[in-house]
Amino acid sequence: MTTNFDKLNPPKQDLIDSCVHCGFCLATCPSYRVIGKEMDSPRGRIYLMDAINKGEAKIEEATVQHFDSCLGCLACTTICPAGVEYDHLIAQTRPQLERNQERSFSDRFIRNIIFNLFPYPNRLRSFLPGLWLYQKSGLQKILRETKILDKLSSRLAAMESILPEVSANSFQDNFPEIIPAQGKQRYRVGMILGCVQRLFFSPVNEATARVLAANGCEIVIPKSQGCCAALPEHQGQTAQAQGLAKQMIDSFRDTDVDAIIINAAGCGHTLKEYGSILADDPEYREPAQSFAHKVKDVQEFLAAIDLTSQLSPLADQDLTIVYQDACHLLHGQKISLEPRQLLQKIPGVKLREPIDAALCCGSAGVYNMLQPEVANELGQQKVNNLLRTGAEIIASPNPGCSLQIKKHLQTKDKQPPVFHPIELLDYSIRGIKIR
Repeated sequence: MTTNFDKLNPPKQDLIDSCVHCGFCLATCPSYRVIGKEMDSPRGRIYLMDAINKGEAKIEEATVQHFDSCLGCLACTTICPAGVEYDHLIAQTRPQLERNQERSFSDRFIRNIIFNLFPYPNRLRSFLPGLWLYQKSGLQKILRETKILDKLSSRLAAMESILPEVSANSFQDNFPEIIPAQGKQRYRVGMILGCVQRLFFSPVNEATARVLAANGCEIVIPKSQGCCAALPEHQGQTAQAQGLAKQMIDSFRDTDVDAIIINAAGCGHTLKEYGSILADDPEYREPAQSFAHKVKDVQEFLAAIDLTSQLSPLADQDLTIVYQDACHLLHGQKISLEPRQLLQKIPGVKLREPIDAALCCGSAGVYNMLQPEVANELGQQKVNNLLRTGAEIIASPNPGCSLQIKKHLQTKDKQPPVFHPIELLDYSIRGIKIR
């Protein structure tokens, strides 16, 4: 059989053949729901993988666009009655596209910015003074009102539209390597700071450390840790992803931790996939599997060990909160109940559920920068569904989702604040009321 995939880890034919083409995935697929074309659904993409593998279709612009439209949200893996491993299929396909199809100049330009900047916190930190001046000088307001960037490049405009506020916390890099447990030590855990997370969401990291320490955890934070590799891994940048994964594994060698804690959903899913990412590396295969086995989302970990800290109400009266499921937590890591259980432990919290809770918000790593039209429609749908609950607070466990939601809340009359669930637990432990 003549195949148009190259020989380096192509999509496996037995995985392709496991799809029975029932169509259950269509209703859950965000790209299909927006675009409405069969080839922009999981079933359609599997047809396309099969055709390329059998030499009946080529890797070219016309086919690549259908794979690019996939958000990688993995909702199809949750609903599939045949257990099709679409997550592995798309992970095997994307590196093939990057190696075998020359992208346009504009596509290469925006991707080079993303892959050479976002996974490297120190590089990103060097841009902070300029970004701070851009926001505080009023230039950001002018550009947004005049929509100049939209006329130049919809992707650059999309990137600017989700730019977080640069604060004094963004410039800090002062986490100690060891944070002692409060009271009796129950566990010794490692903590991953993230890339964008450590610069623009440092209060989430600080809250994570305080909550872990308050519940008897000694925390190890290696200075040498870098990016988790989620961004390049999800976009088929195999060599970069493997290099970053090795750096992360090396950072936690000999730390003797019971668990490695992450508070960002997309990062957590990739960290748990290190065994697959480095499966062909004889030196790192076993360390990768051991590392991945220790990775726990912070909510997953806290729900398993039980909270020992006292929790106080967040308001004088009952507070309604809607929890927003992040795709890589819900579909990738199969974590859904734990965040809700933790939030409901806070006295006075009333949890509400949105319709279409399992539908992606459109962030999907860097999808909202690469495919802004589809992402904007999904973002509007998500925000509308969250607002319909009437909740006073939105709890979101992933920085990308939070940025996407905040962006689309700006167009609404009602704009409830967005918190990471761990921030709400931190406030409750410290007795801080947010309303």
